[in-house]
Amino acid sequence: MAKVIKLFGLLCLVVTIAAEVRVKRQDEDIDPDSINVEELCKDRPGDEYFRLSTDGDCREVVRCDDAGENGITRLAKVRCPTGLYFDVLRQTCDWKTNVKSCDLLGKPRKVLPILKTDEPICPEGRLSCGNGECIDKELFCNGKPDCKDESDENACTVELDPNRAPDCDTTQCVLPDCFCSADGTRIPGNIEPQQVPQMITITFNGAVNVDNIDLYEDIFNGQRQNPNGCQIRGTYFVSHKYTNYSAVQDLHRKGHEISVFSLTHKDDPNYWTQGTYDDWLAEMAGARLIVERFANITDGSIIGVRAPYLRVGGNKQFEMMADQFFVYDASITASLGRVPIWPYTLYFRMPHKCNGNAHNCPSRSHPVWEMVMNELDRRDDPTFDESLPGCHMVDSCSNIQSGEQFGRLLRHNFNRHYNSNRAPLGLHFHASWLKSKKEYREELIKFIEEMLGRNDVFFVTMLQVIQWMQNPTELNALRDFQEWKEKCDVKGQPYCSLPNACPLTTRELPGETLRLFTCMECPNNYPWILDPTGDGFSKK
Repeated sequence: MAKVIKLFGLLCLVVTIAAEVRVKRQDEDIDPDSINVEELCKDRPGDEYFRLSTDGDCREVVRCDDAGENGITRLAKVRCPTGLYFDVLRQTCDWKTNVKSCDLLGKPRKVLPILKTDEPICPEGRLSCGNGECIDKELFCNGKPDCKDESDENACTVELDPNRAPDCDTTQCVLPDCFCSADGTRIPGNIEPQQVPQMITITFNGAVNVDNIDLYEDIFNGQRQNPNGCQIRGTYFVSHKYTNYSAVQDLHRKGHEISVFSLTHKDDPNYWTQGTYDDWLAEMAGARLIVERFANITDGSIIGVRAPYLRVGGNKQFEMMADQFFVYDASITASLGRVPIWPYTLYFRMPHKCNGNAHNCPSRSHPVWEMVMNELDRRDDPTFDESLPGCHMVDSCSNIQSGEQFGRLLRHNFNRHYNSNRAPLGLHFHASWLKSKKEYREELIKFIEEMLGRNDVFFVTMLQVIQWMQNPTELNALRDFQEWKEKCDVKGQPYCSLPNACPLTTRELPGETLRLFTCMECPNNYPWILDPTGDGFSKK
């Protein structure tokens, strides 16, 4: 576990350094007489960094900047701090040992299809590849190259995919099954903001075990109640390894929502971004199978997914989710804006830019809800208009160093939502961050109790947000809102006081013996991606 935390800290450090390099860059002009800048920058995005030479120490890159005098494009220079190299494939500074692209001048340039022309190149229903070849429109962005130059798979973003989801049409998109708005800020049911409950979702990512069970019991102690008399609840995105399934079973018994955060939590980000349909199926449906079996959750309530590292898997992830009856994803982030965004369904086009890691958002239409992660405003003094990027996980707000700062962040962001359109406020955590300083935990509990002193703030699960959106109900009728009453009272005792601590191995993880804590019977093997039930491999 210590190894995992150390790795996570290293990744955070790299991200922070990369961000600093970009913000505090030295935009030194490079002599344009020695280089054909216009040719170099033709069709190259302004935020893409590249090298002028592979000679040197691999630390220095440039980008095209058209903000120079008289609108003349210039090259702005960036240099990584000592000890770090620039990875042109991942567009970030990283430790020398992790960078394998020092022999590349830049990201490989892909051949693009010819989609916009004054006169049609191809007959109706067909589109042009980069080499002029015409193929059926339906073949573009289907996951396998059909053009000889493979260009049909190179323009597949939310904006460019020829088969992309249409823009929001509120005459076609109606509740309870569909919700969209042009900019994402519309309130469901067109209720006046003062009559909308301010929902707050507290979510945790990762394994549930002895390291964090006490934290969860402290926050959700059974004494804190929403204005409708029901206990406050959270959502847990559970990853498999090191999870105590008897503890998950008890969280579910108490009415918390259990969702999945993958089976393996592989630390290769590209595995998620470029994952196939089968990869996502094995990871998420496999994780759900394990939780259902070993936490004895039999009510079909595991309907949510969050991608590790928030590396969304494009259309393949969402095709799998629809086929497997997952109701929502909670991995896509929305940039910090004046007005926050409400969750939406993906039948129609996303109402905001594809933000976050690797920009692989779904471009097609999918019958899935997106529980969008609105970035938090992390400015210490909101009246001071400094330029600071938002943060989606609370622990990625790297400027928080004290409980006092954390408290200011919570209250300021609450007010941003509460005083505008009352879109749900998401507070997303890794438990280790809240446990890293006692004052963080105390500050969160103080904030919760302060909010519960009001009559219009509710701490709810992701599913409860969707339930309210499907049946928008004004504040004065919420006490009898049946969907929120279903799990109001906790009944019964923990299923077992002494779970089985099964010491298990699997040939998929040679040399490792892992303990599986469960109230159910021990399986034969430690469940893993090719053997999620632990019964043994079907193929020898």
